Amino acid sequence: MVTGAAQGIGRAIADRLAAEGSIVVCLDIQEMAAPVVQGQEFHFCDVTDAHQVQDVVAKVLDEHGGVDILVNNAGLLEQARSLRDVTSEQLHKYFDTNAVGPMLMVQAAYDALIASKWRGRVINIASRTFFTGSSRQPAYVASKGALLGLTRVMAHELGQYGVTVNAVLPSQIASPGTRRYTSDESFASTMSRQAIREFVSGDDVAGTVAFLASPDGTMMTGQTVVCDGGGLMR
Repeated sequence: MVTGAAQGIGRAIADRLAAEGSIVVCLDIQEMAAPVVQGQEFHFCDVTDAHQVQDVVAKVLDEHGGVDILVNNAGLLEQARSLRDVTSEQLHKYFDTNAVGPMLMVQAAYDALIASKWRGRVINIASRTFFTGSSRQPAYVASKGALLGLTRVMAHELGQYGVTVNAVLPSQIASPGTRRYTSDESFASTMSRQAIREFVSGDDVAGTVAFLASPDGTMMTGQTVVCDGGGLMR
């Protein structure tokens, strides 16, 4: 299952996992941006709604008999906002999608992940802004930081069952969501500070996710994996 799979990074992840032979259940609050490919199916789901999450996961279990891989990608991006202007309502809104949503998904799929013969995998798409402390994004950065904390808690609790839980932190990627708030100049500036002077794509992130979901990722858990062309170290 991949949340936020209609476009951008989520769609790239869904396509990569399907290409590698998985049956991918794509969840989103909007239609898929391109036709669903072989090995994929789509369901509407708002990850902040516990009842919708429970219903969708129950349907997946009924139709497919289990869940092996859960990618929590659905998230809200934030328009630039001063710390002095952010409201508690806005902070709660971002936490609901970026942190509570992944928790609800894991809770709903908990038993299925434990029962997976594949050894269940949870991969949370967080953000490197937790480390950079990007200014004027207080709600977004705080909520993604909460997701990193949850990743470690989940890894400890689920590890006894052989389930791995990791977080992938992408660079600034020109997805439809980020383009609403980010100029071409900003993307170019981000890339210019990387060790590898190339734009990071959704496919790059999808490759990292595919590795963590593969047999080669069996003993990696509780980790924060940055996919940003070496930008964070500069």
